[in-house]
Amino acid sequence: MTQPRWLDERESRAWRGYTQMHRRLDRVLGQRLTRDSGLSAADYEVLVPLSEAPSEQLRARDLARSLDWEKSRLSHHLTRMQGRGLVERRECATDARGAFIALTPVGRRAIEAAAPQHVEAVRDNFVDLLTAEEIEALAQVAERVLARLEQVDAVCFAAEADEQAVASPQSSSQ
Repeated sequence: MTQPRWLDERESRAWRGYTQMHRRLDRVLGQRLTRDSGLSAADYEVLVPLSEAPSEQLRARDLARSLDWEKSRLSHHLTRMQGRGLVERRECATDARGAFIALTPVGRRAIEAAAPQHVEAVRDNFVDLLTAEEIEALAQVAERVLARLEQVDAVCFAAEADEQAVASPQSSSQ
């Protein structure tokens, strides 16, 4: 077994600073979003891609993928949002197993009311604290890390598919 490559002081400072900043930003921005608009951070995460999508609707699987949420989490959250009139489920004419998640007029009004205040909170607590060069560097770092995580996900998904194939072999006819 190889020895772990421990983080040095500088690397540890960067990593711990990033994780603490991420947690606190999520908490502060989520609290402010709820206070200002009545929407939770999860509501906002769902409403943004729907508001930007053609016809203000997305396939449920595409929405789950864009949010990086499990199907069950999305389903439970959509049920709550649907109960509040923010979204609705629509049948897919080309695939009876699939469904579209659509923004309702209530959902459209909610995102339009919340977005200006939320963007201002993002500016106040993050963007305006950075220089243009820092923003560009952060964007490049995010793109590099996300590209790496896409590779990791692809390997993990392939391994899971292989495990499922082994666990449930095709039944042979006799």
